[in-house]
Amino acid sequence: MDERPTLEDIRRAPKVLLHDHLDGGLRPATIVELARESGYDGLPTTDPDSLGTWFAEMSNSGSLERYLETFSHTVGVMQTREALARVAYEAAEDLAKDGVVYAEVRYAPELHTREGLTLEQVVEAVLEGFEKGGRDHGVKVGTLVTAMRHQARSMEIAELAVRYRDAGVVGFDIAGAEAGYPPTRHLDAFEYLQRENAHFTIHAGEAFGLPSIWQAIQWCGADRLGHGVRIIDDIAVADGRKPKLGRLAAYVRDKRIPLEMCPTSNIQTGAAKSIAEHPIGLLRSLNFRVTVNTDNRLMSGTSLSEEFHKLVEAFGYGWDDLRWFTVNAMKSSFLDFSERLELINGVIKPGFEQLKWRGSRPVA
Repeated sequence: MDERPTLEDIRRAPKVLLHDHLDGGLRPATIVELARESGYDGLPTTDPDSLGTWFAEMSNSGSLERYLETFSHTVGVMQTREALARVAYEAAEDLAKDGVVYAEVRYAPELHTREGLTLEQVVEAVLEGFEKGGRDHGVKVGTLVTAMRHQARSMEIAELAVRYRDAGVVGFDIAGAEAGYPPTRHLDAFEYLQRENAHFTIHAGEAFGLPSIWQAIQWCGADRLGHGVRIIDDIAVADGRKPKLGRLAAYVRDKRIPLEMCPTSNIQTGAAKSIAEHPIGLLRSLNFRVTVNTDNRLMSGTSLSEEFHKLVEAFGYGWDDLRWFTVNAMKSSFLDFSERLELINGVIKPGFEQLKWRGSRPVA
């Protein structure tokens, strides 16, 4: 029997990341430096190690709302063109070091205009950082521009996504607290994006239930679901019986709608009790289009390799399972179809096959 993938080996695997927030992945040392340069004085500590610990501890409350509060500090130091370009560059570098070959990283331009930047300047600074970081470190990064669901700028941000889609913006998203802010509040933006043949994903089914997922798909036309973990509420599981899918769950599976699942983050926000109890295990066994993601690498103290390794330990997954998740992600990306095929057939499948062979070869 093949040995289970180790964390060290998983880091070598060519991985794909679809759900990662730019303002949730800063290096603690960078936050401290940017705060000093900009005069931001709201940090709880200026020691990088202690700050990293603080973020992790504050993110483990079990509440999505409290989890989101930690972003005031990262957003607070991301208000200049130089800061945004630096954070994007370092994100590309960190992802490449973790073995990620393609990533879609999202951020909300409207949160970075406090010091006078226009929405266009924000987008251009981030694109500049990712382009240089990707070139220097060998990772391709597409960006998703996000509108905040409790604000009223979604049409502006949707137009921004279309305007910059040939420059590196691959799609659109809405994010923020779900309760009280259904995706249908932004229906005009989603209808505009569909008319423009643009891609979009919607945060749905994380802290709120099936109605959020239903609206995201059937009213708004989402290409993917950000998290979508509550789809489990539409699956009946009885001892010794085959799981029975409700109509919404069956539709999501039949239509191969991708689920951008973030195991560690889901536990922190109370969407799941533990990795072992995370719905990803059942959804994978039922062959939903599941992908594995980080959400916020700083707040969750994680990386994509670590997320995979936690699943290996919890569910006994092997290389074939990890490749399945990865191919799912690449198939579901907003990258051009020919580029997706090139990465799947030229990079991902050969890379996983080599790692699988190494893990199963006999000792001489």
